[in-house]
Amino acid sequence: MSKKIDHTLFSIHERTPGSESTCPKCGGKLEMRYGKRGAFLGCVNYPSCDYLQSLQQNDGHIVKRLGVPCPECGQELVLRQGKYGMFIGCSDYPNCHHIESTGNDDTKSNVKSLICPECRKGHLIERQSRFGKQFWACDHYPKCKFALNHPPVDGQCEACGYPLLFEKKYSAGNKLVCADRKCGHVQGQGKDSE
Repeated sequence: MSKKIDHTLFSIHERTPGSESTCPKCGGKLEMRYGKRGAFLGCVNYPSCDYLQSLQQNDGHIVKRLGVPCPECGQELVLRQGKYGMFIGCSDYPNCHHIESTGNDDTKSNVKSLICPECRKGHLIERQSRFGKQFWACDHYPKCKFALNHPPVDGQCEACGYPLLFEKKYSAGNKLVCADRKCGHVQGQGKDSE
């Protein structure tokens, strides 16, 4: 039984957003191109015209003005869409680098009460790396660069007295481990042998 192939499925590039657009630099047609960072629109007159237009809206653009003053400079805080998700930042960026988490995730609220063991000023919040992995870091970044790859737990190391532990999965079950990289002590055992 022979089936016919719908060849219009292979001509999708002709219906992509911006394919009817013209280049604002030279007036040429914009077409879909592919690079190491994904798809983009480029001028057909390349290399004489180097105009590019991103198709992704994750460039830190403002989604909403919040009407709340920035605690560092007094300008208005705004909700932005960034490369790694939504965040709250100062509208006077790049003059002011104040950033806050949106804090609308319930998993972040249980860690928010933990104070950063390095700077003792910030709190640990859940974040996501560019590869989609979860980690916990100080909300005073970039001033404080403390980060953990495992869920932090309030407690003190029985070996060195460090004020934070984290939960790690082992074949024998979950264990609490000292968050100080120099120590690495597993609670209830001797020094971690990894």
